[in-house]
Amino acid sequence: MTAVNKVLVVGGGFSGMAAAIQLRKAGIAVDLVEQDPHWCPLGAGITVSGPTLRALETLGVYLVVAEQGFVSDGVEIFMPNGHKVADMPTPRPVGSTVGGGGGIMRPVLARILSDATRAAGVAVHLGCTHSAIEQDASGVNVRFTDGRTGRYDLVIGADGVHSTLRETLFPEVKPPEYIGQGVWRAVMPRPDAILRPRMWLGHHIKVGVNPVSKTHMYMFITEDRPTKEHIDPVTWPQVFAGLMKGFPDPLIEALIPHALTPEAAIDYRPLANLLVPAPWNRGRVVLIGDTVAATTPHLASGAGIGIESGIVLAEELATTDDLQTALDRFHARRFKRCELVIRNSEALCRIEIDGGDKQEHGRIMRESLMALAQPI
Repeated sequence: MTAVNKVLVVGGGFSGMAAAIQLRKAGIAVDLVEQDPHWCPLGAGITVSGPTLRALETLGVYLVVAEQGFVSDGVEIFMPNGHKVADMPTPRPVGSTVGGGGGIMRPVLARILSDATRAAGVAVHLGCTHSAIEQDASGVNVRFTDGRTGRYDLVIGADGVHSTLRETLFPEVKPPEYIGQGVWRAVMPRPDAILRPRMWLGHHIKVGVNPVSKTHMYMFITEDRPTKEHIDPVTWPQVFAGLMKGFPDPLIEALIPHALTPEAAIDYRPLANLLVPAPWNRGRVVLIGDTVAATTPHLASGAGIGIESGIVLAEELATTDDLQTALDRFHARRFKRCELVIRNSEALCRIEIDGGDKQEHGRIMRESLMALAQPI
C-alpha cells in the first residue's frame, strides 16, 4: 500500500516530471499541470553531473540522454592564454555505471523527459495551472484555471523559483537575492579538441565550454557584477564577444565571430540562490526543486538536485502507507544534500568574486563532487 493514490504535480519542469514519472512506476495516479501551453523551455546547454546522470538512469532515460547529448569524464582547467594547469576528475556516482558528467541542450532534455512523462501514463494538462487550493485532513481540493476541479491525496508544487505556491504557503520566505555574479550562455559549434568540459580562469571572470552533442557545445561565462543591472538584450552578442576577447587562447578567439550570429542564441541571467528551511510541506502540499532549493551553477547540480528530489519523494510515498512518515523520510534524505549544493556553490561564487584562495576553491569543488557521488 502507498501513502497516496492520486497526486497533482504543479509545474512541468525537470523536478515535477521526475516526480510524476517515478510516482507512476508505483502505480499512483498523477495529474500534471503546466502553464506553458507549448511545454517548451528556453535556454542553451545544461551541464549534467554524474549524480544527475544516475538520477536520469533511475527514470529510465539515461541511454537516450547519452545518445542525444554528450557523456564524458573529467574537467580541464586552463589559463586565459590556453596554458593547461590541471585536470579535475569527476567521480563516477556510486551504484551506477553512467559517466562522470555530460551535457545536453536544455530543450532536448526537456523533450526527453516530457516524452517519458506521457509514456508513463501521467495525465498532462498544458496551458493551465491551479487557481485555488483548499485542503482538509483527508485531501486537497483544487480548482484549475481552465475551469476543471479535482481532489487529490497530495499536491506537489514544482512551479519554479518564482513559485506562487511558495508565496502562499511560505509568506515569510524572502524571494531569491542576487549574489553578485551573472552568467552568460551561448550555443557554439564544437571543435574536435573539445571532448569534455573545459574552463579558463580569468580575473573575476571565468569561461567554460561543455559538449552537448556530436556537433555542438555550449559556452558559459560567469562574471562579477556588483549590482543587478539591466543589460539590453539587443547588446548581448556584442557584450558576450567582448568578454571572450579577454581570453587570448586561439580556440576561444576562433569562436568570437560565431558569438555575433543568431545561432549562438546568447542568454544572460543574474545569479541568485534560495534555500527554504525544512519541512517543505504545509499539510498535504509539498514543494520540491527550485521552488525551495535553487542554486547557482557552480557545481552544475541545480537541475540534478531537483530531479533527485522528485525521485526520492516518489520512492518514500511508495514505501509506506502513512503520508507523514513518507514526508519525514523525504526531508531526512533531501534537505542536507540540497543544502550542501547551495551553500558550497555560494562559497565557490564568493571566492571567485573576492579573488580568494584558488586551492580552497579546488578543495570545495572536489569534496562536493565526492559527496554528491554517494547514494541519495
